Amino acid sequence: MTLQKPAPDTTRRSEKSRRAIYDAALELVVELGYPKTTIEGIAARAGVGKQTIYRWWSSKAEVLMEAFLDLAEQASREAGQESYAIPDTGDLAADLKAVLRATVDELKDPRFEAPSRALAAEGVVNEELGRELVARLLQPSLQLYMDRLRAAQEAGQVRQDIDPRIALELWVSPLAQRWLQYTGPISYEYTDTLVDYALYGLVPR
Repeated sequence: MTLQKPAPDTTRRSEKSRRAIYDAALELVVELGYPKTTIEGIAARAGVGKQTIYRWWSSKAEVLMEAFLDLAEQASREAGQESYAIPDTGDLAADLKAVLRATVDELKDPRFEAPSRALAAEGVVNEELGRELVARLLQPSLQLYMDRLRAAQEAGQVRQDIDPRIALELWVSPLAQRWLQYTGPISYEYTDTLVDYALYGLVPR
């Protein structure tokens, strides 16, 4: 009786290759910068052929976006988060502070900091990558804040005439600017203060 060898698990092999490509892309953009990172370089570092990459992605921008999104999903799972929705405990200030504190942790995580800085900087001068960043990373995050602010409006915690898209910039934009331009340290105290200033204003209470 001849024993038949089990058929190779192409699903497992594909996932292993995909994971290697993600890791290679993130490593190279940190080591070389976005402009010098190439599909050929990613393929060589990952130990796959260029054809494998082009079968799944049309450009290095797409590879890096998916690699970064995958990294964010991994971090979310490690933190025990089931979804990306901002919690609604009924206390808007506490909910915003909790999310921004988690953002501070992420921005300080070496796994995120170098590749996200490289992508953000390149997105300013690279129109294609900039559009990818906005559509796949920035806009979904901003939408979560808008959804939470609209819920607060419905609960009577925020004025009805407030535009959530403008309001969220009161804490998101200062944090991003400080982080990108190294204008000061980012900390829980800093983001808590941003929320207090945004929600309660600067006039005496």
